[in-house]
Amino acid sequence: MGKSGGEAFLSLALWVSTPLRMTSLHEHSSDAAVTAAVCQRLVHTTFEVLPTQVVEVAKQIILDGLAVAVAGALEEGPRITAAHVQNLGGTPVSTVIGHGFKTSPVSAAYVNGISMHVLDYEPMWSPPTHVTSPTLPVVLALAETGPVPGREVITAFVKACELQGRLRLASRQFAPGKLTYHPPGVVGVMGAAVAAAHLLGCDVTQLRNALGIAASRAGGLMANVGTMTKATHCGWAAAAGLDAALLARHGFTANTEILEAPRGYAEAFWPDGFDAAPLLEFGRSYRMVDPGFAIKLFPSQYATHFGITAALALRQEIADPSTITAVFLTTPDMPYVNRPFPRTGLEGKFSFQYTVAAALLDGSVSIHSFSDERLRRADMQRLLPLVTLTPSPEIPGDLERMWVEVTVVVRNGQRHTARCHGPKGFWGLPPLPREEHLVKIRDCLALRVPPDAIARCIELVDDLENQGPDGVRELIALVGG
Repeated sequence: MGKSGGEAFLSLALWVSTPLRMTSLHEHSSDAAVTAAVCQRLVHTTFEVLPTQVVEVAKQIILDGLAVAVAGALEEGPRITAAHVQNLGGTPVSTVIGHGFKTSPVSAAYVNGISMHVLDYEPMWSPPTHVTSPTLPVVLALAETGPVPGREVITAFVKACELQGRLRLASRQFAPGKLTYHPPGVVGVMGAAVAAAHLLGCDVTQLRNALGIAASRAGGLMANVGTMTKATHCGWAAAAGLDAALLARHGFTANTEILEAPRGYAEAFWPDGFDAAPLLEFGRSYRMVDPGFAIKLFPSQYATHFGITAALALRQEIADPSTITAVFLTTPDMPYVNRPFPRTGLEGKFSFQYTVAAALLDGSVSIHSFSDERLRRADMQRLLPLVTLTPSPEIPGDLERMWVEVTVVVRNGQRHTARCHGPKGFWGLPPLPREEHLVKIRDCLALRVPPDAIARCIELVDDLENQGPDGVRELIALVGG
C-alpha cells in the first residue's frame, strides 16, 4: 500500500519540515495547489508515523462505531434501505451489518453508514460533524475484498477522520445553528474517498482525482434533520466516496485542483471564506487528539445533551414527575433543535423540549426514549405543552462555549434550576472513563451479539494494530449478524 514504512516516514518528515507559503485559493500559481499538497501528505502518511495516542483513540472510536452500527441496524430506515439494496443485487463480498447478507462494497458502505448514524449516537467532533459513519463503513467494506491487516484499517480511518476535521476547521462554519449543509454530507464524502484510496493503494494523482469526483457528490440539506433522510447523508457519503476512489483507481478523471479551483469545492460550499491553513498543517498535529472528540452517552443531537444533563441532575430532586407544572429552557438560538412537538420519536432526537422531558420523566435517556410509542404515552403528551423554550442571543451558538439552563416548577411552587456548560466527557473536561464507555458498547452490541462474541469484539479492537487480515474479517463477522 504505497511506499515502505521507512521511505514513507522520510518523505513525510521532509515534507512537514518544508515551510509552506499560504496564498489565496483564487491564485492560479503552483503555490496555490492546496489539493496537491494535501494529497501528497495523505499518501505519504503510513501507520509507522501515527503517534501511539492517535492509534489508541482511533481504536476507541472504531469500537464505538461498530457498536452503534449494530444497534442502528434495527431501526426502520436501515431496514428499508437494506431490503432495497438486496433487491438491487450486487456481488456478495461485503457484509451488511445486522441484516444477514453480503453485497457490493459500495452498497454495503451505504447501508452500514446509515445504520451507524441513524441513532445519532456516534462520537461528536469539533467543529461539529460525524466523521465515523461516512468512513468506517468504507474501511469495513474494503477489508472483506482483500488481505487488509488491522494497522491499515487504523491508518485509513485516521486519514479519513483527519481530513474531515480539517475541512470543517477550514470552513470556518462552527456554530451548528448557522450551517447550510449537514457537515458529514459535505466533508464525509471526501473522508470516505481518502479512506478508500488508502486501502486501494492509490497514488497522489489518483487521490486527487478521487477527491475531485467525490466533491461533485457532496451535499445534505439541513431541512432533512429529524427524518430518515438525515442518516442517508452519511451512508451516501460513504458509498459515493468509495465509488469515487474506485473510479479514480481505474483512471477516471476529475478536476485535480478541486479544493482551490474557482467554482470548486471550497467556493461552492463556503463562499464566505475558506482558510486552507488547517489542511496544510496535516500531520503536524491530529484533530483526533487535539481537541479530541466527545463520546455520546445519549442517542440524540449533541446540543440536546446539555439540556439532558441539566434535566437529569434536576430529576434527582423531583420525586414525582407528575407534580411538574412548568419547565423553562434557556438555550442558544438553534432553530433546528427547537421543536416543541416532534411528530415522531426520531424527530424527538432533535428537540430540546422532548429530550429534556424524557430525562425528567424517565430519569434516563436511551435508544428506547425515541420510539413513537414513547412519544405517544400520556405522561409525555402531558409534559410537552408545559415546556417553554427561550432562545438567548447572549448564549454562543458553538458547542465549546454554549450552555443550557433548565428550570422546573412543581405543584407546591418550588423551583429547581440546573445549568450545563458541557456534558460528561466534553472537550476540556476529564475524558470518559473506559469502563463507562464499555457500558455503552456492551449495551449496543447486546441487541444482536451474544455475550462471548461481545468480549471477543472488544478484544480484537483493543489489539487491532496487531491483527492480520483474518482477525479483521473475524471482527466484521462477529458484528455482521
